[in-house]
Amino acid sequence: MQNILKTYFGYSEFRPHQKEIITNIIEKKDTLVLMPTGGGKSLCYQIPALMMEGTAIVISPLISLMKDQVEALQANGISARALNSMNTETENASVRMECLQGKVKLLYISPERLISETNYLLRDIKISLFAIDEAHCISQWGHDFRPEYTQLDILRKQFPKVPIVALTATADKITRQDIIKQLKMNEPEVFISSFDRPNLSLDVKKGYQQKEKIRIIKRFIEKHSNESGIIYCMSRKTTEKVAELLYDEGLDTAVYHAGLSNSEREKAQDDFINDRVQIVCATVAFGMGIDKSNVRWVIHYNLPKSIESFYQEIGRAGRDGMKSETILFYSLGDMIQLSKFAEESNQKEINIEKLNRMQQYAESDICRRRILLNYFGETMEHDCGNCDVCRNPPQRFDGTIIIQKALSAIARTNQQVATGTLIEILRGNFTQEITENEYDKIKTFGAGRDIPSRHWQNYLLQMLNMGYIEIAYNENNHIKITESGAKVLFGKQNAELVVIKEDEFTQHQIKKNTVSTNSIQIKKNAYGDHDNEDSLFETLRLLRLKLAEQEAIPPYIVMSDSTLQSLCDKRPTNIEELNDISGFSEYKKKKYGRDFVNEIKRYING
Repeated sequence: MQNILKTYFGYSEFRPHQKEIITNIIEKKDTLVLMPTGGGKSLCYQIPALMMEGTAIVISPLISLMKDQVEALQANGISARALNSMNTETENASVRMECLQGKVKLLYISPERLISETNYLLRDIKISLFAIDEAHCISQWGHDFRPEYTQLDILRKQFPKVPIVALTATADKITRQDIIKQLKMNEPEVFISSFDRPNLSLDVKKGYQQKEKIRIIKRFIEKHSNESGIIYCMSRKTTEKVAELLYDEGLDTAVYHAGLSNSEREKAQDDFINDRVQIVCATVAFGMGIDKSNVRWVIHYNLPKSIESFYQEIGRAGRDGMKSETILFYSLGDMIQLSKFAEESNQKEINIEKLNRMQQYAESDICRRRILLNYFGETMEHDCGNCDVCRNPPQRFDGTIIIQKALSAIARTNQQVATGTLIEILRGNFTQEITENEYDKIKTFGAGRDIPSRHWQNYLLQMLNMGYIEIAYNENNHIKITESGAKVLFGKQNAELVVIKEDEFTQHQIKKNTVSTNSIQIKKNAYGDHDNEDSLFETLRLLRLKLAEQEAIPPYIVMSDSTLQSLCDKRPTNIEELNDISGFSEYKKKKYGRDFVNEIKRYING
């Protein structure tokens, strides 16, 4: 087991639970594996596949994911193939023949294709194990329900002695139980790894409007040149608009959503995976099939609908374990839109509850990582030190007068305005709606002109979360005053607000040289502390890109960022020293070793 880990994958040590999981599978026991994205799930069935007689059948929901996994295994000298609709009939016939000849150790297949092959190919080959990836799709409680997965109980009926391994990154207790029931698993051992991803920083930015968001994103990307990132948006329209605005700022951005043709989506994904495009702007339709290990940041332009979705999406950053950043923008408009979706959905109560938990996360003034871990049933005894709350604990002030101004304006409009109009009234703006409805005549018109619009957005969000106002979704999103709000309005109760910290990206006084200094600092944090580390990493990154282009495979399959970093730290100058580099397998040592060693020697010798 240890020998295979080092020889084929280049690692000296197993991660927590991996060894026990592999042992369980080798003993032909059913196994349920719950591990976070980037936690090393794939190795849990790939190593048993190499140790056991026959072919491991891996059921995967997306062709892109199969392609990624197969390319990564082949890059390590492992016989892996995929049987899917993207292959020609000749290619699929060739794959079948190799399987019948016992030449394939791992065969990747979709659930639909699996059902059609159970009485044909699968009946005629020796199967070592069944591995079901993204197993939460099986469950009716899973957040990404896929009907074809419900037929996988056929595996137990037709192959009763073959062990079943179900793997997922996000499944609560109910979903786990449902997976076991649906697959008819036989007294499975359940392994639950820590959901903690300490390499991911967690940041929430509240109350920003489109123009400010784009400015923040642009400055952020400037600090992360040559680093891949994903921007998630709530709708197709927003996705295209954000990409267009970034393009106008000189940033080449791919777009991905379900409204595009297959070829357009495939091109966007392919360009991103192969580092031809640094940024992809996408809806939640993007990501499950992304095994790209060198995504360095994920931005949520809008609030996600649940913590499960959020956790899975931020998990696409830093899969290689290196420091990566996540930003979540949170606005009143998002809450209104998502609440409306939840109200109109078939599972209204569940979706509202999930959204409430997401809102609590975004609004929290305690360590965000502790909230995430608690949601998945894991406790952490200490604050993480790597989220915005830990770095800048919120300060409060007596906000009674500010809140009273807002509540008074709502009352004087007979509670018939939405948030945008309310802010126009408080700011004293003469818009067409204001003058037509004579809102400019009310006593509180302009009473809050000293407070910027963005701050009013933030304060109204706080008021909503403290229960002083509520949104009437069935009345054009008009704001209503609650009983608690009435007490503040009429002076029976004081109220506090959280001090809004001016974001560094929005301060116009930031000069370009400051951004450059920050950029150097961030790269040092990610890639080490040596003065010339950045240039060596960049040199090796370009070599990796060249080798990848020669083989027409993604650069991260040639070598992960963490392996490049290890090369920068240890600077091996002969092939034998590559044995100390994590992620440099025997196969890759023979294939790429000389190239990387020579590049490092050239760099050292100047």
